[in-house]
Amino acid sequence: MRIDCKHVWEHISAYIDGEVDEALRGEIDRHLETCEICSAVLDSTRNVVVLVADDRVFELPAGFSERLHARLDREMERAGSG
Repeated sequence: MRIDCKHVWEHISAYIDGEVDEALRGEIDRHLETCEICSAVLDSTRNVVVLVADDRVFELPAGFSERLHARLDREMERAGSG
């Protein structure tokens, strides 16, 4: 089975939590070796998990959510066409 960026992003949370089966973990690992975008998504997601686990409260800048969703949409489109 060969996976693409979309598959990695769909399973990123379970991957971080160690909840994907061994075969899928291996496919994701192989994909991450060559895909800078997915490696960045993984690092960013891990950072978010650390921040969320932190008891401190952070206020997001105005418009952050909209920019984040627009960026994710662009990346998903690019991954789908690549």
